[in-house]
Amino acid sequence: MVNRSTSSGVRHGRRLLVVLAGMFVYLFVLQSPASAASANVSRDEGIRLLQQTRLTVDETLARMKSGDGAAALKAAQDGYLSHFELVEVPLRIADNALTIDTETKFAQIRQLIKDDASIDEIRTEIVELRAMLDTAERKLTDAGVSAPAIIVGQSFLILFREGFEVVLLLSVLLGYLELAKSTHFIKPILAGVALAAVATVATILLMPTIFSLFPVGREVLEAMTALASVAVLFYVSFWLIARLDQKRWMEFVRARMWSAVSMGSTASLVAVGFTAVYREGFETALFYQSLLSFGDGLGRYILAGIGLALIALMVVAFVVFRMGRKVPVKIFMNAAVAMVMATSVAFLGNAVHTLQAADVIAYRRTSGPKLPIFLAEATGIWPTVPSLVAQASLIAIYCSGALYTFVWKPRRLRTVRSVPASPVVA
Repeated sequence: MVNRSTSSGVRHGRRLLVVLAGMFVYLFVLQSPASAASANVSRDEGIRLLQQTRLTVDETLARMKSGDGAAALKAAQDGYLSHFELVEVPLRIADNALTIDTETKFAQIRQLIKDDASIDEIRTEIVELRAMLDTAERKLTDAGVSAPAIIVGQSFLILFREGFEVVLLLSVLLGYLELAKSTHFIKPILAGVALAAVATVATILLMPTIFSLFPVGREVLEAMTALASVAVLFYVSFWLIARLDQKRWMEFVRARMWSAVSMGSTASLVAVGFTAVYREGFETALFYQSLLSFGDGLGRYILAGIGLALIALMVVAFVVFRMGRKVPVKIFMNAAVAMVMATSVAFLGNAVHTLQAADVIAYRRTSGPKLPIFLAEATGIWPTVPSLVAQASLIAIYCSGALYTFVWKPRRLRTVRSVPASPVVA
């Protein structure tokens, strides 16, 4: 039988240990200068400190590349103790697991530096740390109004523009068949459209899986996808400008249709319907893949844009097919050109920024103000020299193209028409 006094003494001893441990934590941890300071850190101050942390991360990698391991370790320690540690109190409230993971990542990087690990190993960890710091900033930042509005607009534009072209193409194709009294060819055309719709859905679902097979990092893959989107949007922009004259565009579509009808084969008609729609579907899948990559934390606004676009497309389709009315194609084309160009500029800025985060392009940060992270993601405007130069260059190209199309070319045509014809000498 256990002596009651002994058992009571054990319990009192345990309580004393707990009290002493609590006093230790309070005196040496909670009351330390760093902890006292971090307790007063607001979310806005935490966001500013995260930017300072990023600078120390950049310095850590730069010092390692130059072979100065001691300076790299000092920068890594300073980044955690002087900056990130102060962010932990507000960040723990927002996401405690993320806080612990980021702490661990800092410790891993410091240990790799101490162990004289290779640059590639340290670079990999730093790339992951940069992503964690971005996630931490999202946790501390309110999305606001501007960023969601821009994302909804971009999402709406992507689907509505592509869907609008599909509606116009179908109206031209089916209208041509009715005028040619070849309505028996409608079914093959619609079959091709249905196949294109299925292929589009399959592309959207499989594209992330296919991209994951590429032997590159996630950040590099996201940047490559965005650059491909920029290239397509660049082409689409000038394609739209070239077809602001609806008659020329319709003649082009009818020529393709006439060629398919003259062949008379079901396969060729199915191919016309498929290619007319799937090109738009593939572009849509590519654009949304890019938008999702750079829209972390804004997914619901992307879905809202998709929902609004589907409603608008149903209205347009009803007006065109049911009521038989014409839609103001030229007005939409003019608006779409500007919005497509703006979207491509945003994608380009995000692509270059992601390549910097992956250390494919070195960071050259500016001293200018930094937009809130959600607004930066929506616009692609980051305070780095390469991303800003890339965006400015693309804007300059667009402005030059607009001046050529709307100012210089019409003026040249007017000059040519005003020159009198030379008299014919007998």
